Amino acid sequence: MKTKFTIHDLAADLSVSPGTVSKVLNGKGNVTEETRVRIINRAKQLGYVANHSARILKAKHSWTIGVVFSDIALFGLEHPFFGSIIQAFKNYIEEQGYEMVFIPKKLGNNEQTYLEWARNKNVDGVLILTGDLNDPEMIELTQSDIPCVSTDIVMNGLTTVISDDAQGIDLVYQHFLSIGRNRIYAMSGSTLSRAYQQRTLAYESCLKQARVLSTPDHYISSDGYGYQAYYDVATSWIKQWKEKPEAIIAFSDDIAMALIRALENQGYHVPQDISVSGYDDIQFASLFTPSITTIKQNKQAIAETAATFLLNLIQDQNKNPQVHKIPVRLVIRQSTDSI
Repeated sequence: MKTKFTIHDLAADLSVSPGTVSKVLNGKGNVTEETRVRIINRAKQLGYVANHSARILKAKHSWTIGVVFSDIALFGLEHPFFGSIIQAFKNYIEEQGYEMVFIPKKLGNNEQTYLEWARNKNVDGVLILTGDLNDPEMIELTQSDIPCVSTDIVMNGLTTVISDDAQGIDLVYQHFLSIGRNRIYAMSGSTLSRAYQQRTLAYESCLKQARVLSTPDHYISSDGYGYQAYYDVATSWIKQWKEKPEAIIAFSDDIAMALIRALENQGYHVPQDISVSGYDDIQFASLFTPSITTIKQNKQAIAETAATFLLNLIQDQNKNPQVHKIPVRLVIRQSTDSI
């Protein structure tokens, strides 16, 4: 007869995850009262000695995953893209028995590196939601023995899950050509953002393949963020054009909205005079007037794929780092209607 029961025995007996058992026995985590009572009562029935087994478990896993959100582009978690990613990631790891905690660089007057915070919080792994790939502290974290996966930055030795930006820009560019819009300009946000960098490169590739000689009119980027900054940059750009475009690819839906209003205030009609597309397919893109043709990113697939890779790394599987690209699709709406 078995006299010593482990946390895994309890989990199997109750059909819950070891992480859920760990939370209850250590008085942590968000667990329903019904589940908590079931676990405690069964542990008593089996003669489970919580303190001893919890120490063993703690030495192996904390059942906690850290999240780094280095907001270099000042988007904020309220941005629909990042908010959706983190929510889907949180839902997925919680089903596997893990908790999620944020890893700051500064908390009150206490400032530490990402790696120091991660070690202090005893996390099993880290999701880098977004960050600066040139930040020495980010490099230190990704090169440590703590498993890391990113949904933004790409660097040697780091597994990253991102949308296929080249595919997205090409889809929009080919759509414009298919409706007879051949003179195609582009507007980007700050190229501090990896996504905007990649979309810029993809746009330049499209021009090259179409054998279009790029001019200063073809492309503009904004160092500022938010609607007003995009609107101001767009207005100044429009006034400087030597030749009117037939279509413009905006590298985000936020940029597209500001651009459309700037065009209208300068006397242009969208899509009659100039077609405009966005990128991301945030909820408001379909509600805007005109509704915005855009590239839809599969945010749930990005989050769940990143979570799967990270959990595998924590379990010492799939150690080979890779960049995994999630396909995107074109959503056609009023802003590019063929007239």
